[in-house]
Order: sequence, then C-alpha cells, then structure tokens
Amino acid sequence: MRGVRRSARRESSRKEVCEFEQFTISGEVSHLTRARSQPCHRTRGAVHIGRRKPLSTFELLSARESGRTGGAGFSLADRAYVGRKHIPAKGPWGVDDMDSEAYVSQFSVDGSLLVAGFRVVCWTNFQAYSTLSPIVHIVNVQSAGKESHANITEIHEGLDLAADNYEIDFGIFSVKFSKDGREIVVGNNERSIYVYDLRENKVSVRIKAHKADVNAVTFADESGNILYSGSDDSFCKVSVGQALPFRRKASRGIDSRPLRIVDWDYRWMSFPSEAHHFRHPDDQSLATYRGHSVLRTLIRCYFSPAHSTGQRYIYTGSSDKSVYIYDAITGETVEKLSWHGSIIRDCTWHPYYPTLVTSSWDGYLARWEASGDDDDPSMLAAEEQRPSPYLTAYGDSFLL
Repeated sequence: MRGVRRSARRESSRKEVCEFEQFTISGEVSHLTRARSQPCHRTRGAVHIGRRKPLSTFELLSARESGRTGGAGFSLADRAYVGRKHIPAKGPWGVDDMDSEAYVSQFSVDGSLLVAGFRVVCWTNFQAYSTLSPIVHIVNVQSAGKESHANITEIHEGLDLAADNYEIDFGIFSVKFSKDGREIVVGNNERSIYVYDLRENKVSVRIKAHKADVNAVTFADESGNILYSGSDDSFCKVSVGQALPFRRKASRGIDSRPLRIVDWDYRWMSFPSEAHHFRHPDDQSLATYRGHSVLRTLIRCYFSPAHSTGQRYIYTGSSDKSVYIYDAITGETVEKLSWHGSIIRDCTWHPYYPTLVTSSWDGYLARWEASGDDDDPSMLAAEEQRPSPYLTAYGDSFLL
C-alpha cells in the first residue's frame, strides 16, 4: 500500500506540473509583429478610417496613386503587408540533388548565395558506410542561364572546414553567413564553432565552445565578432572573437536538473501524443506552435524575412517530410509544403523574394515559389520522389 500511495502522489504531482495549454502569445510580441506586418496608420486612414476588412493590394496602390496618403510612398510595414500575401507554396523545382542526405541550407544576407551541406557516403572493397561531411557547397543562385547540378564546379564551390585537421567523422550541424557575406560560421560534432573566411579560403577561428554537439550557431550582429551557439550540452553560449565563450543565462533554473514529464529521446522515439498539449512548469516561452514533428534528427525553424513579410510567419521542417508555415500571431498553420520523401531537416526563405529552399534527407535541395504553373514540366515529379538513400541502404538500425 505504501508503494501504491507513493505512486499516486507522483501521478498527482505530475498532473499539477503539467498544464494543458491552448495557444497564447505575449501581448508585446503580438503588437510588435502586427506593427511590422500590417499597413501603417497613415495608409489605413487613407483607405477607410475604422475599417476592419483586410485591405487589398489594389486599394493600397489606389490610395497612393490618388494622393490620399499625403504623397508618401509605402512604408516598410505596407510593403511587408503586401509581400506576406505571397507565400512560397508552389512547386517544388529542383535546385540540386545528391546520393546522400541534405543536412543544412541557408541563403546569404543579400540572397545572392545559397550554402548547403550533405552527408557523405563512402565505399570500400568490403562495405559502404556513411558519415557527416566537413564540406559545404556554395551555389550562386543568380547565375543566369545556369542549371544547378551536383559536381558542376563552375557553380558549386566546396569549402573543406577540416582540411588542416581532417577526421572522417567531422560533421556540420548548422551553418550561417555573416551579415557582410564574407564569412560563414558552422557548428559541428567536434563540440566547436568554426568561422570560415571566404576571401582567404580557410578556417580563421576555432572555438571549443561546448561539451557536446553544437546544433545551432549564428553571428549576433554586423561586426562579426560575437557568436551565439546552442548545444546538446543544454547551454546557449555567447562567444566573443577568439576568446573562450562565457555563459549567459537565458532563463531561470538553467543549471538545475530538468524535470522529466515523460521518457523520450528524439533520436529514435516519436514524441508521446499525451504530452503534445501540456506545458512544462519551467517553460518560459512566449508562444508554442504545434503541428510539425521531430524524430531521428533536430529540425530547424526560423522567422520569415523582415523585409518581405514583417516576420509574420514562423516556418520549420518536420520529420513527416513537410514544411510548416505558422502565423506568428494566431498560431495557425498557414501552409504545409509536402513533396519530399524523407525528413526535411532545414529550410531557408529568401530575404527579399517569395522563394523557399528545403533540404531533405532524400538528398534533394528543392525550391518553392509563390507562383507557378502546376503543369510546368520542369517541376519535380512524383516519380522522382525517394526515401533517404542512407535509410534505404541500411535501415533504421543504423540511425545515429
């Protein structure tokens, strides 16, 4: 009976710390997002004071051309309001494909370059094996008249981040361009942050920042001297130049032992359905978006571009082979992009155009646009779909 009472108390305690959660968002965040992605007060007043019905692009243009806006042009918020109506949901078209999983893909700040990283498959006389690659490829997305195919050297430039100290198991989990486009920063499975100088064509900085895989990394500002990183060691860190990183507490209780509501490991277990709508007692997030799934590998998510959408959307890959685009204010799924045959680990939205590129474990880099003909023969066809080449060869037992 004593054991039963203890078990009952644990269940009761678990119910107390688990709070069923409906979608909510911080009022301040909601206000700022609306201010960036809806017509400004001057424009709304010029069309119709007090009107609640959404404004059309024609009405905005008509108000500007007729002089009702006082001779002023579109504000940044006006432009974002028009731009966010054009969501890249048509397609996909092929950007590139290889016989290995695509792990990362990111546009440069000006949108002229796309960088991507793949898993490498190696063959010996006795067996084939797969490893993460220290090579990233840069594609010039503005090369007119050129197609993007694997191993075409005039388009693809391979950057070897482990050339000076090559290890076969060196792998890249995250990659970002600097604000000026002159450097890229990568997080890797060596518990380190590498900065690669594109002009000097070499690794310029190596920082041993963490005690586990570095899964997310980015430049903090235009200076390029401050880096943010996140790791499997449960820490977010700030690194300054080549100095050792210092710890910055992102939330209270960062050093405390995490409370385990359910036993779950994303590498081989689907997230328990009973935990989907419960809030962890230490969760201090401003909003939670649900629909996508995580399995076998960590998934990347981002805000949509500020210039063209006012960061109105949050978009993410998913283990169910789709990309989810959420309205940041309402939490609703605005679009779900599905074509790939395996996990979509990363995706990137062009900073100025309604173009989105997905990188999947099926080996494809695919491009989605806001417009396009469904009968376009250049679009990727259903018969071109395929699962992960790694999983096809070895099965789930070889998953990392």
